[in-house]
Amino acid sequence: MLKHSLLIALFAGISYAGAQTKFQPQDTEFYEPVPRVVNTKANTAPSDAIVLFDGTNLSEWVSEKDGSSQAPWTIKDNILTVKPGTGGIQTKKNFEDFQLHIEWKSPEVIKGEGQGRGNSGLFLQGKYELQILDNDDNKTYTNGQAGSLYKQSPPLVEVRKPESGWHTYDVLYTAPRFNKDGHLIKRASVTVLHNGVVVQYNTELQGTTEYIGLPKMIAHGAGPISLQDHGDLVSFRNIWIREL
Repeated sequence: MLKHSLLIALFAGISYAGAQTKFQPQDTEFYEPVPRVVNTKANTAPSDAIVLFDGTNLSEWVSEKDGSSQAPWTIKDNILTVKPGTGGIQTKKNFEDFQLHIEWKSPEVIKGEGQGRGNSGLFLQGKYELQILDNDDNKTYTNGQAGSLYKQSPPLVEVRKPESGWHTYDVLYTAPRFNKDGHLIKRASVTVLHNGVVVQYNTELQGTTEYIGLPKMIAHGAGPISLQDHGDLVSFRNIWIREL
């Protein structure tokens, strides 16, 4: 405890009596708390992650329509694909602060333009949409392109990956906080890496991501991860989440 107190005082710029005594290397070393171990392997979720989809089944998901029935999307060759007209899907479990990894791909046959081209969405806590869209030579409003927080914040850069078609989103999300009366204490914030490139950096969410109208600030607790059925055959793989 003495060593910890010394460090705190040192970093705060407080002088101890007898501070003229020279420090030893061990005076600024501490051994507790010890970080827990997380094991990692290439192309595999970290050992402490909740695997939401690994190509085998949709046991972690339900239909967004009623929140209880089996998720109706298609799995083929370890890839999950939207089944147009069936509605979105969401996780059975609710989350607050988290690290999320997801890989997605536009349809093999690209049709349409603007928002009608390879459109889906990743909803954080079921309320805040990170847009999924085929961006390649596809003009649309910038706060609706891939990497945007829909209708709120355009990406810092437009990221493309034409060689394989598979994109990755790595999301660091801090949920909003409300007091017991439902009043906002702190806004949600999110950092997003699109194919390893930062496209949202500690961006504050102004509220729900509405298709029409302004964001709404709705008091809530933990919420699900949702994937949107926008009528396009967007595919997904390797989805995992770490609660923070």
